[in-house]
Amino acid sequence: GRPMTAATAHQTPRAWIGCLAHLNSGHLVGEWFDAVDADQVTLADVHKGSGRGYAGCEEIWCLDHENIPVRGEFGLQEAAEWGRVYEEVGDQLWPAVYAWVESGSYVAEGTGELPSLSDFEDAYQGHWDSFREYVEQLAEDVGMMQDWPEEAIRYFDWAGWTRDLAYDHVVYDAPGGGLYVFRSS
Repeated sequence: GRPMTAATAHQTPRAWIGCLAHLNSGHLVGEWFDAVDADQVTLADVHKGSGRGYAGCEEIWCLDHENIPVRGEFGLQEAAEWGRVYEEVGDQLWPAVYAWVESGSYVAEGTGELPSLSDFEDAYQGHWDSFREYVEQLAEDVGMMQDWPEEAIRYFDWAGWTRDLAYDHVVYDAPGGGLYVFRSS
């Protein structure tokens, strides 16, 4: 595989945290924060610059997010956990983790939707131009044809073997081109 470039990498996960009391009374009061800091956000932080006080306000919630591979709203703790996953894997591997989760074939950690990074490391086979390129490199890496006669190598059914291996892998389009290849569990 080849390394990801800044042009294809996702950005830092962020959360739009809003006040539920104001939302319920028809006013959108909130702010964007880095997801990793979400569990430290206070009522004062959310209302800063809104021109609205927060007396009577009790609950803030992650009402929107970007660069997090799941849909819907969630609590501040979950947003912060996504931010920590991003920080743990770094911006080079984040697009691959993002794709793994988005593909639906990932392994979640515990009861939530956060990915198990140890399972990701086991499953992730890299970024490739094509699945066939991955398959050919796999054959070379394991020395599959090392002692084969030249004629056997020449007549080997690459298309059939590639097709069979596809059953044990998840392939997901990478941003900017190419594919991420994951071994299925």
